[in-house]
Amino acid sequence: MPSHSEPSLKAGLTALKQGDYQTAKTILEAIVSSNSDRTAVIQAEIGLVVVYTRIGEVATAIALCETLVQNERSQVKEWAERSLEQIKKRYQNDDASTADVTGFIPWDNSSPVVESQQSQTEDAQTHERQDGENPNTEHTAAHSLRVPTFGGTQTRGWLASASSTPRASVSKTSSLPIPLPPNSPTTVNQEDNQEKVKPPTIYWRQAGRAKVWQPLPKRSLKLLYLLQAGTCVALFWVIKTLLVSVMRFINDAFVKLPFLEPLQLLYRDPTSSLVVLIFVLFCLSPWLLDQLLTKFYGQRELEKDILHRHSKETARVLQRYCQQRGWRTPKLFVLPMTAPVAFCYGHLSRTARIVVSQGLLEQLKNDEIATIYASQLAQIAHWDCAVMSLLLVITIPIYQLYQLLGQWGDAKTQPIWRGIFSVLTSLVYGLWWLLRATGIWLSQLRLYWCDRVAAEVTGNPNALVRALLKMAIGIAGDVQKQEHTSWQLESLNLVIPVGYKQSLCLGSMAAYTTFESLLMWDCVNPYRWWFVVNNTHPLIGDRALRLCRIARIWHVEPELYLESQQPLRIKPQSFLLQIAPWLGIPLGVAFGGLIWLIWQTLFALKLLNLKWIYEDWNFIKGCMLIGFSIGVLLRINSFFSNIKPATVQTDNQLPNLLTNPASIPIDSIGVRLVGKLLGRRGTNNCLAQDLVLQSHTGLVKLHHISWLGQNVNPQELLGRQITLTGWLRRGATPWIDVQTLQTQGGKIVNSPHPIWSIVLAVAAEVWGAYILLRG
Repeated sequence: MPSHSEPSLKAGLTALKQGDYQTAKTILEAIVSSNSDRTAVIQAEIGLVVVYTRIGEVATAIALCETLVQNERSQVKEWAERSLEQIKKRYQNDDASTADVTGFIPWDNSSPVVESQQSQTEDAQTHERQDGENPNTEHTAAHSLRVPTFGGTQTRGWLASASSTPRASVSKTSSLPIPLPPNSPTTVNQEDNQEKVKPPTIYWRQAGRAKVWQPLPKRSLKLLYLLQAGTCVALFWVIKTLLVSVMRFINDAFVKLPFLEPLQLLYRDPTSSLVVLIFVLFCLSPWLLDQLLTKFYGQRELEKDILHRHSKETARVLQRYCQQRGWRTPKLFVLPMTAPVAFCYGHLSRTARIVVSQGLLEQLKNDEIATIYASQLAQIAHWDCAVMSLLLVITIPIYQLYQLLGQWGDAKTQPIWRGIFSVLTSLVYGLWWLLRATGIWLSQLRLYWCDRVAAEVTGNPNALVRALLKMAIGIAGDVQKQEHTSWQLESLNLVIPVGYKQSLCLGSMAAYTTFESLLMWDCVNPYRWWFVVNNTHPLIGDRALRLCRIARIWHVEPELYLESQQPLRIKPQSFLLQIAPWLGIPLGVAFGGLIWLIWQTLFALKLLNLKWIYEDWNFIKGCMLIGFSIGVLLRINSFFSNIKPATVQTDNQLPNLLTNPASIPIDSIGVRLVGKLLGRRGTNNCLAQDLVLQSHTGLVKLHHISWLGQNVNPQELLGRQITLTGWLRRGATPWIDVQTLQTQGGKIVNSPHPIWSIVLAVAAEVWGAYILLRG
């Protein structure tokens, strides 16, 4: 769980001294990664050797000792050599106790009470290894500890660590004789100085797992299967509609052009050919995706020893789950991506493949990786991975074409050619987006079932909560590191457990406020379901809430405290104003029906003869357009309120602005933020679909609309420090509608959202009136 408190070397060593190895590991690793003070880093590395040895990560401890052996300081080198020799001796002899392999003074475990507790723990774990129910058998003890949490409060959590001792057994006189170089300054002052430059560290509650759990109540999968069928129908209908439109356009062009005749082939119904093509793609999807992912994404086979090194529990989960169902273990692959992602593909259990990224293996822990693999097994069992495989095998080539056209456009120097390729790239991107959109509802619903099965298979819903949150943090970190959204993330976004857009704010701001605060909107806002309709993923807060409820059912303390919150009551007027443009469409239909009834009545009474104009129902389209136009005009003042300098919010308040659970997008908040503009460069971003602001408190998605004839392009500002003015909106995915982007040198890019809204409303109004008058 996040905290505002900064980790210090003193706090890390204190946690190690008290046996709180997980907290010590988190703090000491943060110090090592900072590289700000060499003395503190060396002390932290020495402490990490002890931590890794105590929690069973012997290979990591050995690797770190080998690094310390190369240190120029004699005390450090001697300590590392002695520790390395003892660790290897213990590891080679397969000694279960590694309590004093590092040369540290051991804990005083002479208390009879402690010995009784340890024997009970060992007996319980021996029983777990025998019955195979608890997959976390590599741990040799589990004990209850108090761990630090955000805001200075303390909550009870569970830590599993190798050769650990209950806190009560720690000797008060025990010490950590870590060698220090002569005349080394005190670490407390060093850490105080580092607080000014280092970002806050995220602390996790590390809530435990169920030792014994009952199966969850069975739920019908009819809706899931219905959505799978509906996705296939929608995909076929969209492809057929687009194909027929292109065929008609080509023949119409041939008819109008001289010396050319229309092609009779293009007049035929493509239904049967299209059905055969889609069926063939479905049958060959596993092998086609093997080739696509290997060629474009660098996919390679994941060796079992590498998986075993990162997560021993995963191997047991795969083996147990597949044996129970008589499956062959799915093929395992890995992608060389730093962002933590996972997905599966294949249409049968024997053709299924599970793919994870290298970033997932490195950033998640043993039990967390196991829950992600369990969720992928659920997709295979529920058959939804077959439908998603079909979507992938169709959309990946289109996305690669979009990439290729963008590269060709960037290579052109003539403005006319760059313009042509910009249009082509935008059209192909729109085609990819439209085809991908056919699977968003299935993508949302299936993840709920995956989470449920993963929790039930592993008995560890808390680890899955941590895995989802860490994936969001890792994805946000990847965007921040690369300074744009990688094309791999965007093209695979539909099938990965956590969407990249929902990860931006959550993952980047997790260190500045609590997870509960950031996820509260997902749990209590009464209108949240309306704003997730066009999202590829369900709300992470809602998923975490369901997993925490499962933990409570099994009498396990949840990772997040989201249970006690009650749904909010928001005035419906705000929501009705929010959806006014879309509400205007059915109201326009109703108004058109009323007009038709009046016309028919007047014609029957021979008072007015307009039936010859309105003898069909085409005028209903005009009424719908007019209704939409009126809705846009009604909400425009509230949607784009005046940004006043006196009330404008800055980036310091950004995390707090997103924690208001009662906000909806129409509650626009004027902001003036300073940060770096991130995004994809070149023709591939000509629609400004990838613009992100990186402030010192996090990442926020930007919506920008270019003004025709504008001299400055937003891509010219990428990677530069800018001042942004706009409207912050809290929806399923927070974003900012840009008003202006200004550089330190004075360049300004305007984004006239209100003007374009008025243009859209007027155009719809004129078009609707034309249809009504023309009949």
